[in-house]
Amino acid sequence: MRGLVVACGDEPPPFPAIDDVEILHVPSLPGKADIDPLLGEHEHLVIVGTDADLAAVTLRLLRKDRLTGVSLGFVPTSKDSAVAAVWQLPPDPLRALALALRGDVDPIPLIRDDSGGVLVGRGVFGMVRGVAYCDEAVALRGPARSIEVEPDPGGPGLMVRVTKGTLFKRPSTSYSRAFQIGCIPTRPISDGVVFPRAVSKWTWYRHTEDLRLVRGLA
Repeated sequence: MRGLVVACGDEPPPFPAIDDVEILHVPSLPGKADIDPLLGEHEHLVIVGTDADLAAVTLRLLRKDRLTGVSLGFVPTSKDSAVAAVWQLPPDPLRALALALRGDVDPIPLIRDDSGGVLVGRGVFGMVRGVAYCDEAVALRGPARSIEVEPDPGGPGLMVRVTKGTLFKRPSTSYSRAFQIGCIPTRPISDGVVFPRAVSKWTWYRHTEDLRLVRGLA
């Protein structure tokens, strides 16, 4: 497998130039004008950037109904990438690039939200008070110090960690196809991007189609 390398943002890719690797430079959080023209020409894209950049490209695949026709590789430019941690991508950029270009495609859960966005790495609520459910089970009733939601490699779709009380309180972990919360207005964070307005209800849920991601062990 080869594919087009799409480097997001103003910084140069975290690996040296390679003669036979084509690189297209696009802005951070690339949108319709940057990604849609590529979808009819390429069946595999390698995204070099942040988790938010990968989410932006994934959203275009969803909007254009190309989840089954285009696969993605990922070379994270951030050391704290939740995508790299969840899916065990190599930490070294050159190894990550080699895997993204030549590795095997593996379907993974694609998480959506009820505002029209997607989640590929980690969703976060900070201090929050409300009632939350994982599928039909109550995950929270009252205050929480934090809530984290990630794709689940081996379960129904989502892994949800709810931390209550003090710093020494261990989080509770649940697995479900959907997470929903009604709360005092707050701003969720998806893949490092803060939602532009406060919300009093929010849902993350597994999409009916998976994302075709090249992944492997570091």
